[in-house]
Amino acid sequence: MTEREQAPAGHCTGEVCITCSDTAVAVTVVTLLDDDLAVVDTSAGREEVSVALVEARAGDTILVHAGEAIAVIER
Repeated sequence: MTEREQAPAGHCTGEVCITCSDTAVAVTVVTLLDDDLAVVDTSAGREEVSVALVEARAGDTILVHAGEAIAVIER
C-alpha cells in the first residue's frame, strides 16, 4: 500500500489531493436560463453552469467549482 492509501479518509498526504485539487473560478453571469442554469463569461469563453445553490443575477460575479456555482462574491 502507498502512503496515500494508508492515510485516514479525508486526510491528504501527497502534493495533490484528489478531492480538493481543483480550484473554484470567479466568473460573471451573462444571462440566467431555465432549470437553474446560467451562461457565464470565463477566461476561456462562455459556458453554461448550474446556479441551483445560489441566488445569482445577470452581472453578478459568482464562484464556480465543477460546473456548480457555490457563492455570489460580487453584485
